[in-house]
Amino acid sequence: MSINNVKGTHDIIGKEAENYGYVENIMAQISSFFAFQPVRPPVLEYSELFVRGVGESSDVVRKEMYTFLDKGDRSLTLRPEFTAGIIRLIVQNKLIPVNELPLKFYYCGPVFRYERPQLGRYRQFNQFGVESVGHNSPYADVEVISLAYTILQSLGLENVVIKINTLGDETSRNAYRNALRDYFKDKVANMCEDCKQRYELNPLRILDCKVPEDQMIVRGAPKMSQFLSLESQKRFLKVLDALREMNIPYEVDDTLVRGLDYYSETVFEFHYTSQKGNNYGAVGAGGHYDKLVHEIGGPDAPGVGFSFGVERIVNVLVDDGLIDNNPGLNLDIYVMPVGEESQARAINIADDLRLLGYKVDMCFDNVKLANMFKRAEKKNAKLAVIIGEEEIKNDTLVVKNMATKEQFEINVDDMEEKIDAMFTKKHHCCHDGEKEDGHQCCHEEKEKHHRECCEGDECECQKEGK
Repeated sequence: MSINNVKGTHDIIGKEAENYGYVENIMAQISSFFAFQPVRPPVLEYSELFVRGVGESSDVVRKEMYTFLDKGDRSLTLRPEFTAGIIRLIVQNKLIPVNELPLKFYYCGPVFRYERPQLGRYRQFNQFGVESVGHNSPYADVEVISLAYTILQSLGLENVVIKINTLGDETSRNAYRNALRDYFKDKVANMCEDCKQRYELNPLRILDCKVPEDQMIVRGAPKMSQFLSLESQKRFLKVLDALREMNIPYEVDDTLVRGLDYYSETVFEFHYTSQKGNNYGAVGAGGHYDKLVHEIGGPDAPGVGFSFGVERIVNVLVDDGLIDNNPGLNLDIYVMPVGEESQARAINIADDLRLLGYKVDMCFDNVKLANMFKRAEKKNAKLAVIIGEEEIKNDTLVVKNMATKEQFEINVDDMEEKIDAMFTKKHHCCHDGEKEDGHQCCHEEKEKHHRECCEGDECECQKEGK
């Protein structure tokens, strides 16, 4: 019998895997511009870390964790989120006492949650995110929101909706919890089972209920803003004022509480609907936390962070045509040996071309030349390099431009110079006003041509002085 992948997981192959790498690289690069450094915590942690850190009342701990006993009878969990593991890493390695604060880290990797698979959501999925730990400034919150928004803009996503709220300080939240208990005490019996459990553990969680009938009841609940301390009000206003000053759009959503118990003060989500109308909901989210570091055994040190679901981001970019999901290759060069005796020479030529920085594949089958040209077209190769008996004897190569159909014979000794020239004929677009071939390109007067010329990696203009 065949063995399939586990429900809620997915195979990422070829071009899709390239898209993941593209998105993750952009996220990492922009995070480094904000002075965040990479960390790689383990996938496995002791279960207690997430119970203490994420919170017993959260759906993640109550229903979604992959937890098991190892051979030493220790309870281990596949990480359902990164933040608790990164705080454990910071505390265990005593990073707070010996470094300038805040500590600023970014991460990327798989997480595991046993939940219902749906659009862009899996039981094993990938997260990219950041944590800024050790400083209580409201502008640390603003910096993290700005970083996330910059990433989404850099990926080409427009009209991102940032929903933001404050959960206040501990005093504010305690007063709010009591008010919610009073409000829901005569109503919770008619609500879903999750809400009944949330009422006992943490009534703030009820605000996050997705059952339509329960949402109607939630709408009449007291608002957090009614119970904020003066300090929390001032902090939230500073965050909103800074976002407004930085032209970062937001909507205050006083029902937003987030799904993890460690959050306090500022919480936020990034919502997006694709151009095709697919509502992806929150493609990323995060918030501030006050007690998490102390809860995991460290000093009193606040933090703030966010995470993106990489699957959702990639799906949105494909949906909006911002990245290509065509499974085909995009080769620079396809090497085509004519006859089996040419294959040894071909593998050497292919290797030399790769060392020159080109994406190269070769044909290992002894098939007709016409068949190999079809393969080159299927792989979107820009050049085809043909090697047969005559080429081996004369130490030459036949090179064909797959777009123009022009064909040339070159000496192997001249291969680097000639191949480079063929790729630079459609030259990389200039930034200093003049190219080596003498034609003016990117700094001419016509704005339309400037956009057409400089939009991609290569300039399409062909005429002198255009």
